[in-house]
Amino acid sequence: MTSADPFWTRKTLDQLSPQEWESLCDGCGLCCLQKLEDEEDNSVYYTRIACRLLDLKTCRCSDYPNRREKVPDCIQLTPGQAESFKWLPPTCGYRLVSEGKDLPAWHHLVSGDPKAVHRKRISQSGRMLSEDSVPEEDWEDYLIFRAG
Repeated sequence: MTSADPFWTRKTLDQLSPQEWESLCDGCGLCCLQKLEDEEDNSVYYTRIACRLLDLKTCRCSDYPNRREKVPDCIQLTPGQAESFKWLPPTCGYRLVSEGKDLPAWHHLVSGDPKAVHRKRISQSGRMLSEDSVPEEDWEDYLIFRAG
């Protein structure tokens, strides 16, 4: 390892600066989709239903600094939670780095292109609905994939 290697390959999650940590987010918005848990086997399923704060086109939080006040159950990812990142999509930068894997070629830290996540259709940009527009009892009709 040399200092020329990318920070995510030469540092542990706990060694990342707050700016480095935030930059691992690829902007897919998948962590902001509503999820349903199967009570029989504890499987977690992602839906197309997005948090009311998620911008459905850019896949970014519309009020990131105040999100926890407006959405109390918003999950704040931290390096100390790396063991629990299995619920994140397998393409997630936080999950990949926590598992000792490299970031994909389309990730903005590798490609330099923050919109590549949308062009590669990793994100659900343009394919989501706001939680304000779908009754919770209908969320099961919008399942898209199983976590894990």
